[in-house]
Amino acid sequence: MNIIFAIANQKGGVGKTTTSVNLAASMAATKRRVLLVDLDPQGNATTGSGIAKNDLELSIYDVLLGNASAKEVIVAANGGYDLLPANGDLTAAEVELLEAGHQEQRLRQALETVRGSYDVIVIDCAPSLSMLTLNGLVAADGVIIPMQCEYYALEGLAALTQTIDRVAETANPKLYIAGILRTMFDPRNTLANDVSNELLTHFGDTVLNTIIPRNVRLAEAPAHGLPALQYDKASRGAMAYLALASELLRRHKTIK
Repeated sequence: MNIIFAIANQKGGVGKTTTSVNLAASMAATKRRVLLVDLDPQGNATTGSGIAKNDLELSIYDVLLGNASAKEVIVAANGGYDLLPANGDLTAAEVELLEAGHQEQRLRQALETVRGSYDVIVIDCAPSLSMLTLNGLVAADGVIIPMQCEYYALEGLAALTQTIDRVAETANPKLYIAGILRTMFDPRNTLANDVSNELLTHFGDTVLNTIIPRNVRLAEAPAHGLPALQYDKASRGAMAYLALASELLRRHKTIK
């Protein structure tokens, strides 16, 4: 059996794309067949996977608008996984989808045609609660929420969990929170530790055991079009994402 994870947080700068790219690469390193879906108009997951977003003839935009199938658009990425790439064209899809039928179902319908070819599909959602993010949530089985341990992150988390609950009630009954992931964590920061403890108190086992540290190699890798595992496999960042993949595989034993 396979699984689709949406990596979502409406707040930018929390390590969402870093998590998407490095989780995809780490799952691929465990010999799973992996597809990464870039659902962010910035296309950072695309460039971070070594694909020139401005040279694309087809992108996820064409898939969502029905101009091409997912199979026609998928490309091989540097990290050992496949990629449904994105670029700035995706911004137009936001408006065009509002006028289309079954607009929130477009990604799910597209992924159903290729889902059987993969063990894990990772969706990098846009940093907003938009029609694109809604497509990601409707297509997913579980949501992984990356967040920094800072005060305002807790407020954003409440809004996001409410959105996930509404999607589960209306468009995707199987949707659940697969884990809250603490990112860019500095254990020397008192506030970070306080927020981390508050998360554990309120969300318990939903908070993943794996913590992603602040790491220079994680920040450098996208500029080289590589996941951290390919850029510096011995780095703390690369090791943390391998640990995340292992934890998710333990939690979801149905993944092949």
